[in-house]
Parts: sequence; C-alpha cells; structure tokens
Amino acid sequence: MRTHAIALSLCLAPLALTTACSTYRDAPAGETWAQEMLREAGEARTLFREQDPTIADFFENSTGYAIFPKITKGAACIGASNGDGGVYQEGLVIGYTEMTQVNIGLQLGGQSYRQVIFFQDQRALDRFTRGDLEFSANASAVAVESGAAAANDYEEGVAVFSMTRGGLMFEASIGGQDFDFEPVR
Repeated sequence: MRTHAIALSLCLAPLALTTACSTYRDAPAGETWAQEMLREAGEARTLFREQDPTIADFFENSTGYAIFPKITKGAACIGASNGDGGVYQEGLVIGYTEMTQVNIGLQLGGQSYRQVIFFQDQRALDRFTRGDLEFSANASAVAVESGAAAANDYEEGVAVFSMTRGGLMFEASIGGQDFDFEPVR
C-alpha cells in the first residue's frame, strides 16, 4: 500500500509543479504580468523568424495567431503542461490565452518550449476564441528548423509550430491541449 502511495505521489508531482508555475505570475518591477508576457511573446516571434525565415509567410498571411513564449511540461506517469500567451489579429493583441494539457502514459522528464498556433481564416480564429478548438490525439506540432514552415500547411484551419527551450523530454505532440481565451478589455 505504501509503495502505491509513493508511486502516485511521484506521478502527480509534475501536475502540481506545472499548476503552481501557472498561477505564479510575478513580473519585473514596473511591468505587469500582461506586459511581461507580451514582451516575451514578441521575443518568441523574433526567435521563430530567426530559426526559420520561411515562417514569415504564416505571420504575414494568417488571419491571426496565438503565441506562447514559454510552456512548461513535466511528466512522471502523468504529464502536465501549462503556458500563457497572447492572441494577435492584424498585428494587434486581441486577447490572452492559457494552455493546459494533461497526459497519462509512460513518460518521465521535463521540458520548456515555445509554441505558435496560426489561424488560416476568421472561422479558425473564432473557434479558438470561443474555446472550440480541439486537437486530436494524433495532432502534432512542427518542430521549427530552417525551411520547416515552407514544407507545411494548415490542417483544419490551423498550423502549429514549436521550438524547444530546454529540458530532457522531447515531444512535439499537442493532443489534449485545452485553451482559455480572455479578450483585451
């Protein structure tokens, strides 16, 4: 019985850690959480463009996009991911978003990555802002490297790209992600 309790504790630890990280929003002095996140989103946008110049077509021709400058993922039996981002349309911030994901299966480790979701048309963007966007279990993000964006296209109105920041777990899977959207007031 005690062994099961220890195993369950180890499995739930990533979920607790990721949840704790998501609720701790401490911006540098003089900068609000939203200002910090949008500054980091701008830096992430620059890094995506530097890593793969062909992604510029997506930034320039999509109806909008959501960019997550940092998503943190931890796993030990149960995996959990969480990150905040900005949602843009025509170059302007229209809202904020939070992504959460929980996975069950054989997994161990942790990582941090950036993610950008492009919306091909207004219908796809509206699905996202209403909370109706769902990824299937076999959906995947394209790992950003030079020329990767040129070889990829939208699937069901969205295109997803990710860039690893660091960690010991590599996975581009996005199945099971859930998004909350809050419009700019």
